[in-house]
Amino acid sequence: MQGKDLLSINDLTGEEIKALIHDAIDMKNDSWHSILERKVLALVFEKPSLRTRVSFEVAMEQLGGHAVYLSPAEVGLGKRESVPDVANVLSRFVNVIAARTFSHQTVVDLARNASVPVINALDDLEHPCQALADLLTIYEKKGDFKGLRIAYIGDGNNVANSLALACSLVGAEFRIAAPQGYEMGAEILNRSRKQAEENGADIITTQDPREAARGADVVYTDVWTSMGQESESETRRKAFAGYQVTGEILAEAKEDVIFMHPLPAHRGEEVSAAVMDGPHCVVFDQAENRLHAQKALLAEMLGGLDVFLRRHK
Repeated sequence: MQGKDLLSINDLTGEEIKALIHDAIDMKNDSWHSILERKVLALVFEKPSLRTRVSFEVAMEQLGGHAVYLSPAEVGLGKRESVPDVANVLSRFVNVIAARTFSHQTVVDLARNASVPVINALDDLEHPCQALADLLTIYEKKGDFKGLRIAYIGDGNNVANSLALACSLVGAEFRIAAPQGYEMGAEILNRSRKQAEENGADIITTQDPREAARGADVVYTDVWTSMGQESESETRRKAFAGYQVTGEILAEAKEDVIFMHPLPAHRGEEVSAAVMDGPHCVVFDQAENRLHAQKALLAEMLGGLDVFLRRHK
């Protein structure tokens, strides 16, 4: 996918995802390579970030390149300066743009007007970089995707959307338990079901967290209230009562189940402290894998992956 955008996890095929995972593992074991020397990444963020910003900046540093962080005050996408103008200007300065925005349309407009690749670093529809790190973590812990059951409990949000699509592409079963009114959108649900069928898997929806977790290899959750939804927090707490991932929920899954969360986590809300700090939790391995998955992605998009592979033949 050299030179292409990553706006959705569906911009990758299942085989491309698997290839990136193997490349990420290789890079994880052999971290520092000057394969993106003199390449520059622009980080255009409308939302604050810990993992996304640091992982992208460290990724570029370890690959010999450089990252420039642009805060909301410095850019003012669509307010201080139009999105097309920002895309055109940055294309004259940098080699790739990663955008963390409130609206998916903003990322689409950046990609439409930029002459360099654009990466969706999170928007209201998808979080493809998180999904890549999630699958890398699952592969490391479980060794394969076929026959796996991934249970997602909570809001049918951007993280759920990308994870469902990613599972459908690599042939893993995805189950989501969400309360009424907070389900995944019909378009992504239908697309993921079609892809899952093509790859010998299934996408299952329910309102019962125990049903979703039953026999699962992976139990996954996310915050009940995301950035930009703060005014809904009390309503959401009531809607998601009963959707906390507890030891009782994990007991429905397989004995060797792993618990995943994209962070930040709120112990006592979407996950109990006993689960978050317990032996099944792989959340911090998952967070670290943002770095390695993004290194493989950046190397592929900017033409450095061939250099890395030639050095390791």
